[in-house]
This record gives sequence, structure tokens and C-alpha cells, in this order.
Amino acid sequence: MRRLWNDSSVAEFILLGFPASQRFQAFLFLIFFIAYVVTVTGNLLIISIIRADLHLHHPMYFFLSNFAFMQIFYVTVTVPKLLIGFLVRRNIISTSACFSQCYFFFFLGGIENVLLAIMAYDRYVAICHPLRYNTIMTPKFCWCLACGCWVGIFFGSLLPVTFLARLSFCGPNIINHYFCDISPLLKLSCSETSLLKSYFFSLMWVIVFSCLLFTLVSYIKIIGAIMKIPSTVGRQKVFSTCGSHLTVVIIYFGAVIFMYVRPRDSYVFEEDKLVSVFYSILTPLFNPFIYCLRNKEVKMALRKIILARKIILSLHM
Repeated sequence: MRRLWNDSSVAEFILLGFPASQRFQAFLFLIFFIAYVVTVTGNLLIISIIRADLHLHHPMYFFLSNFAFMQIFYVTVTVPKLLIGFLVRRNIISTSACFSQCYFFFFLGGIENVLLAIMAYDRYVAICHPLRYNTIMTPKFCWCLACGCWVGIFFGSLLPVTFLARLSFCGPNIINHYFCDISPLLKLSCSETSLLKSYFFSLMWVIVFSCLLFTLVSYIKIIGAIMKIPSTVGRQKVFSTCGSHLTVVIIYFGAVIFMYVRPRDSYVFEEDKLVSVFYSILTPLFNPFIYCLRNKEVKMALRKIILARKIILSLHM
């Protein structure tokens, strides 16, 4: 089988990560380790709650389960390798592993954009067309949206990363980042990359802004429908059903737009590493808290599960 990556003089890359004193490295390791464990545990908890409570078996929570599942793998692509970097003198990654990491990060990032847009559409149908909600958001349609999202982005991400992997890398091989991202890899290549840079830059604009535009249009119509509700209490009650999703949208798209759709000449890698931590580690960490603490149905389901566990334990004692 022909390899997707290009044979060049560089067989491995060194991830620079966050250079610091040994004591501060230990502190950062602890912080990122806790963030990773809490993120994975929190998102697994969301999936478990939704699966356990029949009242949550409807489209909004189906897509939220997909979102939580994606977030677990999203942080797993980068954080374990980041943690290793705090424990070793040189954080080495092979070229094949580097391009694989870049692919899955690009793929899962695309999934996040599309899922946020789909979840906005679900809220639009629920609020603007409540009587038709069950006929529009059927289980079959929801599965088609979810599968189309995962499969489409999976294959759609292969081409750009394949182009990247076929570049020549002659040295140096030090990546000024904590994972294999597109921008630092393009900077290290000894091939002509101006056309590929334009391609990636345009692709990011299309993916991010098409999903953002779809989400914004959905929320403009949602706000318009909410404003027609006569009572303040009624407006607050309806808006609360999409408050958690809107919070995640603002946090995520704000960081991604700053990171990827700026003019190429304004990239500063030290600054980009900090922004990357925000949207690739901190945002997935916040999501379980946002969806659990701001969502009454999830909180009620969690209370019922805890109560049921207590009853079972008391019966066995």
C-alpha cells in the first residue's frame, strides 16, 4: 500500500510544547492532567445520563451525545502527547504519527463546527415550528444528519491533510507547538507552500463561516420567535432551552475565528499555543459544566440516577 506521507530527510518531529522550569513543568502537567480527566469523565457522564433517562431520548440530546463523544476524542488526540512532553526531555513524534494527529484534529474540529450548526437547527425547529417538530426531526432524519456529518467530514478531511503530508521536510524538525497543527507544519516545509497555505486558509473560512452563518441565521429566527412571546417568563423559559448551546457557540467560534481565519501574516506561534489551549482543551472542559449546570432536564436526570443508586446501595446494606 502506498504511503500517504512524503519521504524526506525528516523522519520525526520534536514538539516544543511549553518550555519552562522543571517545577513549573510539573505544575502544568498536573493542571492539564486534571483538565483531561475531568473532560473525559464529564462527557462520559453526559452520554451515560442521556442513555439512562428515557425522557432525554429526543433529538436535542441525541446530538448532544454525539457532541460529547466527539469532545472525548478531540482532547485525546492532543492532550496525552502534551502530558508526555512534560515528563521527557524531548517530546518526539514520528512523521506518520504527526500527520495522523493533524488529520484527526482537523477531522474532529470539522465535526464540532457541523454539530454546533445541526444543534442550532434543532433548536430553531423546536422553537419556531413546535407543532411540526416531531414530524421534521424524526429519528431517521437525525441519524442521517449525524452519520452524514461524521462520514462526510471523515472523507472530506483526507484530501487537505494528504496534500500536507506529501510536502518535503528537510529540517529543522522542531514544531513550536504542543501538537502537529497545520500552520507550524507548513512553516517547517522546504517545499513551496504558498498555494497550499491559500487552500487551507480558504477551506477554514468556508468550514467555519458556513457553519457559523447557518447557526447565526437559526438564532436570529429563534430570537425573532422568542420576542413574539408576550410574557417575560415565557420568553425566559423558551430561551433557556438553547442557552447552553448558545454559550458554547460563542466560546468556540470566537476562539476558532481568532486562531484560523486571521490574515496569515499575523500568526504568532507563542500566542497561537495559548489560544489553542483555550479552544482545544478548556472549551471541551467547560462543555459538561455548561450543559449540566444550565440544563434543568439533565440536572433532574442526574438527581434521579443518584437517588436510584442510593436506594440500591441501601437495599444491599
